[in-house]
Amino acid sequence: MTISMHGKRGLIMGVANERSIAWGIARAMSEAGAELAFTYQGDAFGKRLAPLAASVGSDFMVDVDVTDEASMDAAFVALADRWDTIDFVVHAIAYSDKNELTGRISDTSLENFKNSMAISCYSLIDVSKRAMAMMPNGGTILTLTYQGSNKVTPSYNVMGVAKAALESAVRYLANDLGPDQIRVNAISPGPMKTLAGAAIGGARKTYKHTGENAPMRSNATLEAVGGTAVYLASDAGACTTGEIIRVDGGYHVLGMPQAENL
Repeated sequence: MTISMHGKRGLIMGVANERSIAWGIARAMSEAGAELAFTYQGDAFGKRLAPLAASVGSDFMVDVDVTDEASMDAAFVALADRWDTIDFVVHAIAYSDKNELTGRISDTSLENFKNSMAISCYSLIDVSKRAMAMMPNGGTILTLTYQGSNKVTPSYNVMGVAKAALESAVRYLANDLGPDQIRVNAISPGPMKTLAGAAIGGARKTYKHTGENAPMRSNATLEAVGGTAVYLASDAGACTTGEIIRVDGGYHVLGMPQAENL
């Protein structure tokens, strides 16, 4: 079965560089025939994004700060000026002060907690509210999460709490938007060598450990995550919503490391 996204168009939010999970998704969707628009935050990220967007035939990029309502308004007005409707949105946005991802979670500051929750969780709700207005015929909203949402992961701290909230938001949004034929799902890859992942303490050890112990004895790839996103956003995923789809080589099923690594 060949899954096609020909005739579909949508917005990718959160590409930082060519190693971003969001870029793996964008590339796979483009290869499947989708037409793409992109957001970025700030000139530095815009300069990195421009050649990537061009490589998939996109000339639509808009600067947006998800914590600024006026910026969000302007971004979606610009999107609506380009396209009357969209079929999907990929929300790949999360943030926490990396200085607070070390030590104890009990030391998390209130300011960083609020900021992490606003950017990593509330922004999905805000994006969904705006995107649904452009999905009169239904559509798909995808976000990214990580297993630190439900299992303690070293140096993940407040991001684990934010991702837990994000996953709950996925379920509530799926229920809210289901009558409008809008599906809401999250993809949960294992550790990956991304700019965001590098901010987590011990990232290299975590990547090595999961690759050695996952049932597939490998970590997730951009291609695997991208393929999963294509399935979820295509007609093949028409009855899948409210799910957290794990793309981690099966690591999440383990209770302890493989026998040779104990």
